[in-house]
Amino acid sequence: MTITKKDLSIKLKQQLNLKLETCDLLIEDSFNFIKSSLKKNKTIKLAGFGSFKVSSSKARVGRNPKTMENFPIPSRQIVKLQITAKAKESLN
Repeated sequence: MTITKKDLSIKLKQQLNLKLETCDLLIEDSFNFIKSSLKKNKTIKLAGFGSFKVSSSKARVGRNPKTMENFPIPSRQIVKLQITAKAKESLN
């Protein structure tokens, strides 16, 4: 099952008894804050859930499976999630 921003907004509306438009803004602003913080290379720590970190992937050589031709894949920024032990326990 996929959870969307709209699903989060509806859950917030139910929990806090706010207007759906207000909940949409809260969710959107939260994600925008997380994205802008990650762009600044900051770590996002969510207690009881995990930490989001920006890291760099290594440059490597890829291969086209049809032509078997090699091509370079450059290094790029990726986001990693390190989940907390508490969150891992809740999964099992």
